[in-house]
Amino acid sequence: MTEKIRIGTVGLGLMGSSIATCILAAGHEVTSLVKDIAEVAGARVRILNFLTELKEEGLLSESPQAVIEKLIITDQVQDLAGHEVVIESIIESVDEKKKVYQALETVISPTAIIGSNTSAIPVSVLQQGLQNPERLLGIHWAEPAHITRFMEVICGKDSDIIYAKKIIALAESWGKEPSLLRKDIRGFITNRIMYAMLREAFNLVENGYATVEDVDRSLRNDLGYWITFAGPFRFMDLTGIPAYLTVMQDLFPELSNTVVAPAMMEKLVADGAKGVSNAKGFYSYTPETAAQWEKLFTEFSYDIRKLAEKYPQNIGEDLKSATH
Repeated sequence: MTEKIRIGTVGLGLMGSSIATCILAAGHEVTSLVKDIAEVAGARVRILNFLTELKEEGLLSESPQAVIEKLIITDQVQDLAGHEVVIESIIESVDEKKKVYQALETVISPTAIIGSNTSAIPVSVLQQGLQNPERLLGIHWAEPAHITRFMEVICGKDSDIIYAKKIIALAESWGKEPSLLRKDIRGFITNRIMYAMLREAFNLVENGYATVEDVDRSLRNDLGYWITFAGPFRFMDLTGIPAYLTVMQDLFPELSNTVVAPAMMEKLVADGAKGVSNAKGFYSYTPETAAQWEKLFTEFSYDIRKLAEKYPQNIGEDLKSATH
């Protein structure tokens, strides 16, 4: 399945455009379905800019102009007929996503894979009511999707593992290091772990133990130092397992286990804060500094990708690399 098949996508917002860019850059022809054909011009400019970035970073061999010629944008679902894989990336609404899947089922093969780029909705919920639920999978990307190596492929209760393995192989051909979730669970791997961390971060700030800046500083310089090289289990192997058991026994009872959203977060959202996109967040921004942070985040994402490629997950199994 790693041959350059034509792949369909649904939705060309920021994330959808980034996903289309990743697939185009890997050499596939892409057909993107949009709700409003007026989106075409803006989406093409956005995708061309992403492709140009990849070219400048040495991650694209062809010219961006040649690559974008492999993209067709349409508002007609029948144009996705014959595609073996279609990846949906629209708003996080069960009803809206199901409308897309039901429309797709009228035009694509019963064995064509439908992937949902969802970060929280259980795949089993999205499968309900479909004619062929076994071919629906969660395909969770990280932003920016055309730069990061992250991907989670999630099976719902009705998913056939054969389809998941096909997506894993395809994702590897896109330059990803995908993870497979064999059972459905809300939030998947990274979001469950990240939100557990966020809950404790808010607990420390709201109860006066540390400031937002101090929490960020500590995590950047500790977690940020090792996490690209080793996940938590490998890191425990590298740094000595027994000590972690002792700390778990002492610390777990004291960690926050609140089931309500932080008051600090509720207030920020009520005040209209969206982060750098509107220059209003946990930190103070001007429009200029917000734009600068976005630019730096893109540059950093490329740097981290290069570092992750230098140290892939199982590099330690390669004895040749360990001797150089």
